[in-house]
Formats: sequence, structure tokens, C-alpha cells
Amino acid sequence: MFYVKVVIIGDGGREHALSLMISASSLNPRVYALSSYINPGIKKVAEGSGGRLVRCDILSPVDVISKVNEISPDLIVVGPEEPQFHGVTDVLKEEGYAVFGATSKLAEIEKSKVFMRELMWKFKIPGRLAFKAFTSIDEAVEYLRNAGDVVLKPARQAGGKGVKVFADLQAYLSDIKSEVREKYARKLISEVMSNYRDIEYRLLVEERVDGVEYTLMTVTDGYDVVPMPLVQDHPHAFDMDLGPETGGMGSIQGPGLTLPFIELREFDESVYIVKEVLKALQTVVNDRYVGALSGQMMLTPLWGPTVIEFYSRFGDPEVANLIPVLDIDFLELIEAAVSSKLARIKLKVRDDIVTVVKAVCPKGYPNNRKVAKGHPVTVDEGRIRDYGCKVLYAGIELGGDGGIYTTGSRIVEVLCSGEDYEEVSRRANKCAELITCSDGWPTFYRSDIGTRELIAERMDAAERVRAVYMYRRRNNLLTTKVDWIPGRGVTVYDYR
Repeated sequence: MFYVKVVIIGDGGREHALSLMISASSLNPRVYALSSYINPGIKKVAEGSGGRLVRCDILSPVDVISKVNEISPDLIVVGPEEPQFHGVTDVLKEEGYAVFGATSKLAEIEKSKVFMRELMWKFKIPGRLAFKAFTSIDEAVEYLRNAGDVVLKPARQAGGKGVKVFADLQAYLSDIKSEVREKYARKLISEVMSNYRDIEYRLLVEERVDGVEYTLMTVTDGYDVVPMPLVQDHPHAFDMDLGPETGGMGSIQGPGLTLPFIELREFDESVYIVKEVLKALQTVVNDRYVGALSGQMMLTPLWGPTVIEFYSRFGDPEVANLIPVLDIDFLELIEAAVSSKLARIKLKVRDDIVTVVKAVCPKGYPNNRKVAKGHPVTVDEGRIRDYGCKVLYAGIELGGDGGIYTTGSRIVEVLCSGEDYEEVSRRANKCAELITCSDGWPTFYRSDIGTRELIAERMDAAERVRAVYMYRRRNNLLTTKVDWIPGRGVTVYDYR
């Protein structure tokens, strides 16, 4: 019997989602997974398809190529960003394998936030923001003392950690806020960026913009781009968008290609921006992009669709929202990208349902993962199925005793779909309560994701933003910004 061997590299909720979509293909795939730990969900899918899960250092090109050679697959899908950064895709392609995933040079669009900003300004791509990048805290201090409204970020992709918004709206607090900015910048460099020595810049300071965020994931073969339906991630740990930023506490999608607060023309503009960035990236790097390219966008008063950052892969948990709505053979889509035949693909999306994903996390996540690690987990999959929902295993590991344990990250992602956000969100909440730590360690999730109140708030915010950016467009008010650094001179940003 004919079958396709597919290797998925990665071990989290995103890779569980990818394995489910790929295993459902009519191409009769055998799914193999290279994983740094035994994710029980991925293991179940792989073995159910006739494949298997293989333990592997997924950041080591040498270890990966050794395991891949033993399997001899027809197609390889690189899920997370870090293997891309470490050159795993490069080595696999050099060995002649068909790979869906960005090479290390192309993945620089995610790895280096400074590279991404410089690229957008060089090619004058819409949706760009003013920024300053620094290699040391001493360079940054004088600027931050006079910076005003800014966003501080680690200059490298750091798993969603470290982003902080500083709004300087009260003049009488400026000195205090300047001190807080400086302290936080020092913390970013000494704590978050201390783990990374593969990038020169340490700190990125961007102009602050307000608005409504959303994610546009695309699949590309370097020639054509197939946009996925828009998804909105919820990065803050607690209800009402409070608490520290995480890798993503949940996401919503639908109906159809857009969201309730994003118009179709804004979707089209977002697709245009991603295509222009792709074209510029391939020009600068001189390489063809085969994989997922995702724009983390925000609807802002400055541009309308504006780029916050780029991912050289599918979003997590955002990709899980695609499972019920893509009316297409997902493996055929991936295969078409790898074989440069993406132009033949016609994406079909269900427009009669919406989807909600909610992550369940152990107490301690995201800031103290040590205490969040090693707790036994109970998942009532039967009752979750009764609610019409799915469980995607994320930061959860199969132990030698047959039990499953937290890794310190998000435990699982619950995926629910239906005709109404409010009803779907309620079912997702009930399912989230069915994931517990059997040793009594507390878990938490966002109960407000997908609720009528939160979506209405997003719609109101989008309308306010839309009125401003449309006014600016009509009156040609998108002009220039002047930035001054004491002792270093003036920088003029021309938005036109």
C-alpha cells in the first residue's frame, strides 16, 4: 500500500496540531516525530498512523540528521523557530530532503527583531514602526531617559518573554517612569538576553502604538502565498489582559477569513504587507522561502494594519484554530509548497463556525517555570470529547511510570468550535476545568477568551482606531517623525 512518510520536528501544542492535520490526509501519511521529550498527544498520533515518536535534540543539526536518515522520509516539517535558528533546516536541505521550514538566514525575520525593522524601512513597506536598537545598556540609558512612550523588547526572539509597554502620559511622573524604563532595560539585558549569544543587538526600543492585535499566518513556496484565516492570540496571563505576557493563553478565529473586529480590506492589506516583506527578505537573503510566514499585526491609528513582529513558523496556539475550519487536505497544501506548486492550491475555509482555543497552565508559568515543572496531570479526554472539543498536548511529558507530567510551560490547549463565540467559550471553560494536577498544584486559564464582553471591547477599540487611521489617510497625514538622542543627533523617519 502506498503511503507518505512525514517527519514533524517539535514537541509542543503546535506540533500536536500539525500532526493531527497531516495525519488526516488522504495521502495516507505515516507520521514520525522528532521530539526533545515524549509528548503523549504527538506520540499517539504518530503511532496511530504507523509511525513513531523519536527522542532527539531538535536543536542539534547533527542529531536531527542522524535520526532523519534512519527514517528516510518523503517530507519534513520543522515546527518551532529555534531549530530553524540553529540551522536544522539548512542541513536537512543540504542532504537533499524536502523540507517545509525556513532556513537560518530566512528565519532571521523572526530571530532578529532589528533585522525585521531595518528590512521594512529599507524597502518602505507599509505598517512599519520607528525604532532604536542597542548593543549595550550604556548605549540605551541616555535615550531611555528622554524616550517617552515606548515599547521595550529583547532584540532577539525569546519565546514571547520580555516585552513591556511604557506609556508616558503624565508629565509629573516622567522622572519616575524614566527610572523604571532604565531598570527594566537592564533586567531585559541581564536576564532574558543573557541566554542568547547568537545576535549582536541586545535591546530594541520601538514607538508605542495602541490598537487591536491579530495574527496572519501564511504558507509560501517563495513564489506564491496562501493566507490562512486571521486569528487573535491573547498573550497576557490573566483575564482582562492583565498579568505578564506568555507564549499565548488562547486564541479565537472566525467566522471565515476575518475576525469580528477586522474588515476584509484590512485582511487584504495585511496579506499585501506579508507578501512585500517576503519579497524583500528573499531579495536580501538570496534564498527561497518554503514554509510558514506569519505576521503578528496590530490595527493602529498610524497605519491601520501594522507589523508588531514576524514568525518564521505557524503561531502557537493560533495554528490549532485552523483544525476545524480548513476545508482542504493540509498535507497536500504543505506538499504543494515544498514542490513549488502552491499556485494550484485553492484554499477553502468554513465560514459557518468560529473557534476558540484556551491554554491551561500550571501555577508559576510563565515567570517561574521551575516550580511549575514536574507535577502529575490528569486529563479527562472522554468528557472533553462529550463537549465536542479536542485536547492538544503542549508542555506535558510522558514519564517512565506511564504518568504525564508538566514541563513548566502550558499544559494543554483546549480547542472548541461552534456557531456562537459565547457558547463555544463556555464549553471551552468547562473543558479547561477537566485538566488538573493530581498532586493539588493549581492550574489557571483565561475564562474571558471568546466572551461577548471581550469581543465587544475589541470591536469598540477597532472602530476608534479605524476612524483615526482613515482620517489620516484621507488627509495625507502620514508624514515624518523626528527622533533625537542626546550626543548622537537626530533621526528622521519618513513614513510616506
